[in-house]
Amino acid sequence: MASQDWQYPSQYCLVGTALALIGVFDSGVGGLSILDEALRQLPQHDYIYLADSANAPYGEKSSEWITHRSLSLCQYLADAGCDAIVVACNTATAEAIQQIRATVQVPVIGVEPGIKPAAMQSQNGIVGVLATEATLKSDKFNALLATLPHHCSFIKQAGAGLVPLIEAGKADSEETLDLLAKHLEPIQDAGSDTLVLGCTHYPFLRKSIRKLLGDSITLIDTSEAVVRQLKRQVEQLPSHDNVTSDHCGSVTFVSSKDDRVLLKMARDLMQSNLEAHAVSSTGLGTIR
Repeated sequence: MASQDWQYPSQYCLVGTALALIGVFDSGVGGLSILDEALRQLPQHDYIYLADSANAPYGEKSSEWITHRSLSLCQYLADAGCDAIVVACNTATAEAIQQIRATVQVPVIGVEPGIKPAAMQSQNGIVGVLATEATLKSDKFNALLATLPHHCSFIKQAGAGLVPLIEAGKADSEETLDLLAKHLEPIQDAGSDTLVLGCTHYPFLRKSIRKLLGDSITLIDTSEAVVRQLKRQVEQLPSHDNVTSDHCGSVTFVSSKDDRVLLKMARDLMQSNLEAHAVSSTGLGTIR
């Protein structure tokens, strides 16, 4: 089914109760951590969750490819009628958010590693940053890093190989734990008291991180702040001004690989009660 023939499935809406249609885009299942928080704070809206799982992970691809693909998928969501879009992928935000905002004619909210709140919360000034290679090398990340206090030391570590394991449903496996231990070793050896989860996939590794590093290290995840910004943007939409609802909206899962697998992963990874929402899934089809 070609993407231009696909339309937002209104049969899944709770007619008269949904306030806005919100698109959430990620390279795979990482953005489910953002969607989970969105359903907690803003359950009354309708959502399209778009996972480009056929091309995950983005973190090891070229800047040009990431920019082109991210822009195409966000335009797809805008064409589907989304009132706002969350780029729930740190790599896509770092590489493409400016081009997306310049092209897509709806509010676009990005995500970025929480290095600023980490610097403020760290007691010893040593902060670990676990992110993708593309995020750590991006101009956007390094420009943000340059604005932070020089007394704070950032131990940057690329989490190579973690995203494919999470995408494969192995977030809690021994294989993932062993790889995670290798990536966290330099952060632990440096004496970091704070760890930035610089990829939206990584909150699904919280249990394993705690197993390796214990409870004394502070974990920084910006999903709550991202959704607060989304809420502010949606409240400014003229068509949704001063409208409230006690009902839960619908959630449509769209995948460039296998939408049934995506839906199963959502049910396994998310804490939200998806049964409270009208849920559907579909394949992405072909887009340019």
